[in-house]
Amino acid sequence: MKHKTIEIFLFIDALGWKIVNDHRFLTEFLPHRKKITMQFGYSSSAIPTILSGKTPAEHGHLGLFRFAPETSPFQRLSRFSWALKPASFWNRGRVRHHLSKMLKKIYGFTGYFQLYRMPVWKLKYMDYCEKKNLFIANGMENIANLHDILSAKAVEFHISDWHLSDSENYIAAEKAIENGKNFLFVYTAGFDGVLHDKVKDFTAVQNKLDNIKTHIERLYNKAQKYADNVHFTVISDHGMTPLAAAVDIMKAVEESNLVFGEDYGACFDSTMARFYYLSENAERVIWEIMKKFPGHFLSKDEEINYGIYRADRLFGDGIFLLDAGIQIVPSDMGDKPLNGMHGFAPENEHSFAAILSNTALPERVKQVADYFDFMIERAGKL
Repeated sequence: MKHKTIEIFLFIDALGWKIVNDHRFLTEFLPHRKKITMQFGYSSSAIPTILSGKTPAEHGHLGLFRFAPETSPFQRLSRFSWALKPASFWNRGRVRHHLSKMLKKIYGFTGYFQLYRMPVWKLKYMDYCEKKNLFIANGMENIANLHDILSAKAVEFHISDWHLSDSENYIAAEKAIENGKNFLFVYTAGFDGVLHDKVKDFTAVQNKLDNIKTHIERLYNKAQKYADNVHFTVISDHGMTPLAAAVDIMKAVEESNLVFGEDYGACFDSTMARFYYLSENAERVIWEIMKKFPGHFLSKDEEINYGIYRADRLFGDGIFLLDAGIQIVPSDMGDKPLNGMHGFAPENEHSFAAILSNTALPERVKQVADYFDFMIERAGKL
């Protein structure tokens, strides 16, 4: 069977607009290209936005963790606090990896779950946002995702399994074309990992882009055998900002007279600290502490503009965003700075995402949340 058109949307995590231009990535093959405003936050906020067209304020995903003792699924862990010492043992990367896998199985999480460096003793205070697989049917509870909409429209589609490697997902996409699918959403995350380590290494980045180009050409050539027209579009979620410096916000807050879980709660992400004020003087003390760090607390207008404002303060009573390139070290995400990080202000030159296509792009596609309607529109024409 030969289709009139096959639509392929390839998601490349961290393929920023600056990188696209610095490396002149696929300028001839995908000549239609636009700079895209990233979704504020990390992949934990961008991916559900891409898959639903909703902002974090609507779908509820910002950082992976949020301070919420009343809904924490990890309460039972407090009974075994004696077994979770010493902290030095449980902070080892390999140990935390296996502990994450064990907890994921125990709690039945099907989404992406990783403890990173979140202290085990704090888990009883924490809820986790991605308990379900966002890519499958009903993966976002009361919000229709890409899978749900395409199913309702009876589109012959393929959506990658995020558990698989990039190479496996490219192969699966080729097989999907052979099996008659004419709409593909292909997920790849490997480029993000390369940039976290080698964002300043032009040659290493170019080598990875060349590898991606090879996969793209192969997938495109496969699709050409099964369709008269192949529409190929690359989308990304954000760029990558090189490391400028690191600051220890956790230590500054912990050395105050405030008690975690009584006076305040906090999530220390790589580029922002999200505070929850529990006692009368917590806000005043924390604001005074944070004056010495390079960044600022987001205003209500900024939160609204970034799509993260919620009246219930789900993401924190105060969100302190660091200046571009400054990382929190240690944080709940890691104990060492990375050479590259994302999650800074969307207007930072390194933050912008990109969309590249071999067909004309509509003017209305300006930010990451706009990808969804564009994909649905294209699917509706098949």
